Amino acid sequence: MRHNLGYRKLNKSSEHRKALFKNMLNSLIKYEQIITTLPKAKELKPQIDKVITIGKKNDLKNKKKLFSKLQNQSSVKKVFDELSKRYVKRNGGYSRVLKAGFRTGDDAPMAVIELVDRNVEAKKIDKPKKVEDKTKKNEQKAQPASK
Repeated sequence: MRHNLGYRKLNKSSEHRKALFKNMLNSLIKYEQIITTLPKAKELKPQIDKVITIGKKNDLKNKKKLFSKLQNQSSVKKVFDELSKRYVKRNGGYSRVLKAGFRTGDDAPMAVIELVDRNVEAKKIDKPKKVEDKTKKNEQKAQPASK
């Protein structure tokens, strides 16, 4: 019998697990690709698919439902504005899990979870501007008007 085998508990309390998946969902929506352990990625895949499916029907009820789940207005906006339009002809399978070897510290199996047809530029959202720009500014400051 398969009683009580509905999901992975990941050795965490229910509150910790809920917060973990909320943060991972927000990160996956923001960056469209994240690296995590394989069991977490396998548990996250159905959740992100359900979030995008909810986002495909654009009404107030679904916006409130997603906001209660994600608790991040920018993530909800991105789901309704970008992701739902991107996957309008797709009936499911909005994400994929790819195995990515083993972590060096504890040999945990790692995985990459990403959205299908993802925007490659989304990965660079929080990265600082090029180092060359900073060095040019420093050179201009270092060269005061010499007399």
